[in-house]
Amino acid sequence: MTSEILILMKFELMVIIILFIILFLKIGQHKMSTATLLNLVNILLGINFAVGLFGNISGEAFGDMFKSTPLIHLEKNILNLAVLIISLQSREWLSTHKHVPEFYVILLASLSGMFYMISAQNMFMFYLGLELSTIPLAALVNFDLLKRRSGEAAMKFIISSAFSSGILLFGISLLYGALGTLNFEDISVSMTGEPLLILSFVMILAGFAFKMSAVPFHLWTADVYEGAPVAVTAYLSVVSKGAIIFVFFSVLYGAFQNIFISWYNFLFLISVLTMITGNLFAIRQTNLKRFLAFSSIAQVGFILIGISGNSTEGAAASVFFIVIYLFSNLGAFGVISLVSAKTGKENISDYKGFYKTNPLLAWVLALSLFSLAGIPPTAGFFGKFFLLMSGGGQNNTVLIVIAALNMVVSLYYYLKVVKAMFMDSNDNPIQKLDTGFQAGLAFIICVVGVLATGLFGGCYEYIFSIIHL
Repeated sequence: MTSEILILMKFELMVIIILFIILFLKIGQHKMSTATLLNLVNILLGINFAVGLFGNISGEAFGDMFKSTPLIHLEKNILNLAVLIISLQSREWLSTHKHVPEFYVILLASLSGMFYMISAQNMFMFYLGLELSTIPLAALVNFDLLKRRSGEAAMKFIISSAFSSGILLFGISLLYGALGTLNFEDISVSMTGEPLLILSFVMILAGFAFKMSAVPFHLWTADVYEGAPVAVTAYLSVVSKGAIIFVFFSVLYGAFQNIFISWYNFLFLISVLTMITGNLFAIRQTNLKRFLAFSSIAQVGFILIGISGNSTEGAAASVFFIVIYLFSNLGAFGVISLVSAKTGKENISDYKGFYKTNPLLAWVLALSLFSLAGIPPTAGFFGKFFLLMSGGGQNNTVLIVIAALNMVVSLYYYLKVVKAMFMDSNDNPIQKLDTGFQAGLAFIICVVGVLATGLFGGCYEYIFSIIHL
């Protein structure tokens, strides 16, 4: 029985083992050089990802509070891959930082919380996982201790997170007071359209919306993304957001299935506001991190369309899009991270003439932006296509038309960056940058993912096959 539980919790245990290895190296008498430590950590993260591909079993533990299924295995390994890519891309920045062990300890502590949150089948365990994943993020946002804007971003993040957690916890409290249970299956059986239960759901939805950066709970996002180190911004944008979206559709389809009509109306409104607001504000941005912050807000609007389909197709499209979003966003953030670490430049205007000095990096960034915009044949086109198709299952033509128009608007601001790199001239362009082996490997993974994930349909078909709602 004990061995079965250990295998069920393999993902969590692997992350904790790596965390303790790094911690022991930190407190040991023989100090390891930063370069050696970075190489070791990346090897361990690679092993962690590889181990997650094999030997997984399905089951439940702790009184059905913890659940493991093929879909959950895939979701956790998607996050493992994202963390590996971020670590590879961050080598240049971390090589000059004196708190490398602390960075990974905090990062992995947050990742373990996300794993518990994804496996939770009880609101109490979900909330514990959420807090375990969120509190370390504030420390990561403030990791550039000597930069004032990093501390300001951390303050905004922790205040916003505390506020959203309070709303979420109050909603969970109302739910428990009304139903006497926090188990997802029991909630689903007892959930009705009574005003108190709808109020509790609205508060829980608001808590999720804060974590996902959905409008009108998005105001913290751009400031935090701009102030945090680029590696942390990438982690917030992909890993943190991906984890909360995985949990969100699981909770909707599991605990609140019986009030589908009510939450569909909420999702319709939130998705429309999120797409429009994200796109309109992205047009105005000059800083690339703020630009990608509002871009990620707009992407959440598209994901909510897929989730609103309330179907296996909707769940599959959402997971599939997160995979595509991982490669696309990390490809963009990888280039920005490298440029920022070597030159300190983060504005769109700084990238004028970038193609002339760094053609390969310019193409990586361009392909990533094309995918985020949904331009064929990149994977982003197929991801948004599946999201719109699953959302269209409710025959809401208005929602699909609004989404299509927003895709057209998004083309403008994504292509604005591409134009700066390939067409605009610059008397003082960014100099030729040495990518390095590990960052180069990360870029190859992202480019292959952007091109191959959509063109080869096996990824979506596999995701669809393992989803059982």
